[in-house]
Amino acid sequence: MGWTIFLLAIAALAIAGLIYQAGGAARDRRRFAAPGALGPVGRHRLHYRCQGAGRPTVILEAGIAASSLTWSRLQPRIAESTRVCSYDRAGLAWSERAASARAMPALVRELRRLLEHARIAPPYVLVGHSFGGLIIRAFARAHPADVAGLVFVDPLHPEEWCDPTPHQRHMLRGGIFLSKGGALLARLGIVRLSLALLSGGAPGAPRRFSRMFGRPAAELLEHMVDEVQKLPADVLPSVQAHWSNPKAFRGMWQQLAALPECSADLMRGASAFGNMPVFVLSSGSRAARWLSADARLARASSNGRHIVSARSGHWVHLDDPELVIQAIHDAIEFSRRN
Repeated sequence: MGWTIFLLAIAALAIAGLIYQAGGAARDRRRFAAPGALGPVGRHRLHYRCQGAGRPTVILEAGIAASSLTWSRLQPRIAESTRVCSYDRAGLAWSERAASARAMPALVRELRRLLEHARIAPPYVLVGHSFGGLIIRAFARAHPADVAGLVFVDPLHPEEWCDPTPHQRHMLRGGIFLSKGGALLARLGIVRLSLALLSGGAPGAPRRFSRMFGRPAAELLEHMVDEVQKLPADVLPSVQAHWSNPKAFRGMWQQLAALPECSADLMRGASAFGNMPVFVLSSGSRAARWLSADARLARASSNGRHIVSARSGHWVHLDDPELVIQAIHDAIEFSRRN
């Protein structure tokens, strides 16, 4: 009898969570309509948003779990000088989910198709943060004639995760497990409730809940919350709504699952960029090994520059936006002069 009551209580809570999640998701769709358009790239569509006018067009590529919203502070500023477009990879923010893992060739191919559908003609200045740095590097190698400049913002390097150590593989498996678990919790409304409590000034319960997944997961959550809160206040509700959706967690684990595959032909070997302007912006907290890798990446162009932002963490475009904007403007001006 006791077990029956327990199971009925669990079932009732699950049903209540599903109803709470469905109602919240419906409200989110009404409140946070896509600010841009959806473009087909195969069996799914990606959301993109362009502002401004002029050439070259700046394309903004976010980090592995981030969306176009992370560029909210910079995009309007760049639009004062030229056309600038940000987009969401499959499963993130307003983009539709994909059926398969997000291997690097697929990411490059989908970006290319999106640009063609939206009639965003080259040349492009590509700006990539973190994991986005891998994508813009791969795109530049696949379509060198279309790229007028590259701006890397605290970038990931192929040797970091594309050929992972056993420890890194263990971390990736853990990240995939947590992402799949997050998708389940989001379906049950638990993520939505936790984020509502967190944003409502009651962080105790979400923090205690996150510790159930171990100290690293709890610390990662704390760090991500701190970074996201640097965004403009008006976009924070949209970020919260997107991460209350199971789709976001699916998109995240699909990218994590394909991360070891990113050292395919597009990523192997040294990159040579000729005289293309290449700016590599490093955070002040960067480890010495990756600072050296950043410097080597800048030296791959005769017009390369490596700049360290001493006051920045990994999200340099949020900690030191003026530095990133200046690098983008310099790349634009070099392109126009040449």
